[in-house]
Amino acid sequence: MISFKPGRSRFARFIALIFLLTNFFAACGGSETKTTSQLASDAEQQREEIISISQATAIAREIPSYVQTTGSLVADETSDVAPKTAGKVTNTMVNVGEFVQQGTVLAKLDENEARLQVREAEANVVQSEAAVGQAQARLGLSASGSFQASQIPEVQAANANYEQTIAELRQAEANEKRYRELVETGDVSIQNYENYRTLRDTARARVKSSKQQLEAAGNAARQNNEAIRAARAAVDAARTRVATAQQGVADKIVRAPFSGFVSSRNVAVGEFVTTATPIITLVRTNPLKLQMQVAEAEVPGIAIGMGVSLEVEAFKDRKFAGTITGINPSLDPTSRAATIEASVDNSGNQLRSGMFATARIAKQGGSTGVFVPRAAVLTDETTQSYRVFVIQEGVAKLRVVQLGAEENDMIQILNGVNAEETVATSNLGQLFEGAKVAF
Repeated sequence: MISFKPGRSRFARFIALIFLLTNFFAACGGSETKTTSQLASDAEQQREEIISISQATAIAREIPSYVQTTGSLVADETSDVAPKTAGKVTNTMVNVGEFVQQGTVLAKLDENEARLQVREAEANVVQSEAAVGQAQARLGLSASGSFQASQIPEVQAANANYEQTIAELRQAEANEKRYRELVETGDVSIQNYENYRTLRDTARARVKSSKQQLEAAGNAARQNNEAIRAARAAVDAARTRVATAQQGVADKIVRAPFSGFVSSRNVAVGEFVTTATPIITLVRTNPLKLQMQVAEAEVPGIAIGMGVSLEVEAFKDRKFAGTITGINPSLDPTSRAATIEASVDNSGNQLRSGMFATARIAKQGGSTGVFVPRAAVLTDETTQSYRVFVIQEGVAKLRVVQLGAEENDMIQILNGVNAEETVATSNLGQLFEGAKVAF
C-alpha cells in the first residue's frame, strides 16, 4: 500500500495516483479478454449441438375473396299481439324477457258473456232439431227415413180412392155400352138406358175429383217435406251459431303467433282492451336478420345464397354464420351503398336484436396463399416481429415473415416462406440461424 508522506509535493501525489489507476485498468482488461474468448468458445460449442424438432410442410391453399362490412342484428319478426275481440283483461301469463313457444297463452279476457252466448246457441240447436222431428212426424218419417210421396199415408189414401173411382168408372162404362146396344135391338127402353148413362157420367166426375184429391195430397206431402228441409237448415244455422259462440270464447284467450321472446307487456289485469290494443310485443330471434351496408362497387359480386361470417363484441372468440337472403335494389342516395340482408341461425339464443356486428361476405374467386401450422410461428416480443425457421439440409434458416388470415390451426404467410418448404414446429425457442436439427 502506498502512503503519502507529509511534505511531498502535489506532483508526486499525482504520479502515484496515475500508477494505481494504470494497474487497476490493466487487471480489468485481462479479465475482459478472457471472458470474450470463453463466450466465443461457448458459441462454437453450441453450434455443434443438434436440436431435436418436429416439422411440417408449408402448403399452398386457395384463399377466398371477402367483402368486409358492418351491420346490425334485428329480429326476424316483431309482432304487437292484440286480441281478436274486445274485453276486460283477467290474467296476464308472461313477463318481459320470457321465451314462449308458438301457441303459448299470453293473456286471457273475461269470457262470461261469450259462454252465455254458447249456451243460448246450443239451446237453439235443440229447438231446431225438435222442429225437424215434428215435420218428419207429420209425414210419418223416421229420423233416418227418406222422403217418397207415394209412401205418405195421406197420399196412399187418396191414391186408393182414385183407383176405386177408376174401377167404378170402368163398370159404369161397360153397363152404359151394354144397355146402349140393347136399346138399339129394342130389348130395353130408352129410359132405362139413360139411367146407366147418368151413372157413367157420375163415375167420370168422381174419377176427376179423386185425381185432384190425389194431386193435392202429393203437393201437401211435398210441402211438408220442404218444411223438414227448412227445419234442418235451421238446425245447421243454429249449430253454426254455436261454433261462432265457441270461437268467441276461444278468442278471449290471446296466444303467441310464433315462438320468440316477450319484449314488452303493455296491459295489466282489469284493463279494457279492443282489437287495436297491443297486449304483448313478441320478437322472433331465431333466425335473426343481419342488415349490412355494402358499397356500390361491391354489389354486383354479391348474390342471394352467399355465405356470411360475422362477429359481435359480446362473443369475441366466436364466429357466427349466415346466408344472404335479400339485396335492396335501390342504393342509399347519401352513402351510395346498398342494404344487404342475411339470415343468421340463432338456435342457442345467444345473439340479441340490436347487436353491432362485423361481417365478411365470401365472394366467388380468390387467390392462392401459403399456410403453415400456427405452432411454426415464433413471436419476437422485443422487435414485435414474427419468425419462422425453414429447415434446409438439416440446418435451420431464420425467416422474418408477415402473417395473414388464420384458418383453424393454420396461418397464412404473406412473404418469407414458399410452398413445399419444411418448417420447424417445436423447440422454436432453442433454434437460431444455422442451428443443426434432427427430426
